[in-house]
Amino acid sequence: MRLKILILAATVVLLNTAGNFYLGLGMKRAPADMGALLSLLQPWVLLGIALLVIWTLLRMKLLEWADLSFVLPVTAVGYVLNAITGAVFLHEQVSPLRWTGTALIMAGAILTGLTQPAGKDEGK
Repeated sequence: MRLKILILAATVVLLNTAGNFYLGLGMKRAPADMGALLSLLQPWVLLGIALLVIWTLLRMKLLEWADLSFVLPVTAVGYVLNAITGAVFLHEQVSPLRWTGTALIMAGAILTGLTQPAGKDEGK
């Protein structure tokens, strides 16, 4: 497996997790009477949005370098990290059923990660 694919995949997962964390943090800290539209101007919300924009662009690049059947399950690790981050740092309640789903996502990501992604320049 090419190192640049692994590094980009890890970056995509971390950006997704950080972006969602800061977006959640900003929305939780926004005054209730502010409204959804004005809440977008909160600094943590803006940081979350910026990270998620970068995440989207890098994910598109990753899809250029590796197969969709590899990228989607491997980047699904972000769902696991989002659940852990929400529970630990944002003190959100995650039900046992959701933890079970999270464990299944992790198992699928591990199985997919064991396969070799096909790159555009492989086989030439």
